[in-house]
Amino acid sequence: MTKISTVVLVHGAWADGSSWAKVIPLLDGEGMAVTAVQLPLSSFESDVAAVRRAIALADGDIVLVGHSYAGAVIGEAGNDPKVKRLVYIDAFAPDDGESAGALFAKFEAAPLGAELRPDAEGFLKLTREGVLALFAQDLSDDEKAVVYATQGPINASALGGVLTKAAWRDRPTFYLIGDQDHAIPRAEQEKMAARMNATTDHVDASHLPMLSQPQAVASFILKAAA
Repeated sequence: MTKISTVVLVHGAWADGSSWAKVIPLLDGEGMAVTAVQLPLSSFESDVAAVRRAIALADGDIVLVGHSYAGAVIGEAGNDPKVKRLVYIDAFAPDDGESAGALFAKFEAAPLGAELRPDAEGFLKLTREGVLALFAQDLSDDEKAVVYATQGPINASALGGVLTKAAWRDRPTFYLIGDQDHAIPRAEQEKMAARMNATTDHVDASHLPMLSQPQAVASFILKAAA
């Protein structure tokens, strides 16, 4: 495969672009051109549109990286011909006609679901206990507090966004599995990665390996770009 030097990073629900803050310098230090998208999290369509704008502005061929919910987003936006490889980090990986929410509903164990709280407009937020014990359990207390305070609530309808064509079906795909993930359990990640025939690796981390083990995440992305 030809080496790619442009990376577009897409954060998940209850996060923003700063969730990649520890990974970006590591990629930049290796000569990668990096963009971290800011998703509105107001609808699946608006999130896909935000990623498509970032792809349009980026130079050359792209490695498109999605964490968590953003696995669904890159699965749709990644059909752009500039996107040559996909990287999933603890992410949902819907197929044609599927959504992140539909996959989540089928999980045999998903303790994070009990920690979601909707507001009057249908946006979901994580409880403090959900962040501390299930979402970011391997971060420092200070980092957990920041994750909880800055979380980006997601409109529940976005989780129902259905892929028209799964981009992973016709481009090389990579999947980094979080072994201590309580949001998308390891077994479910393994099933999705196997279905995609993805190149996989494991990291002994929570749902937020980009914060707890940024070097492992950066190294995996660089592997996909090589």
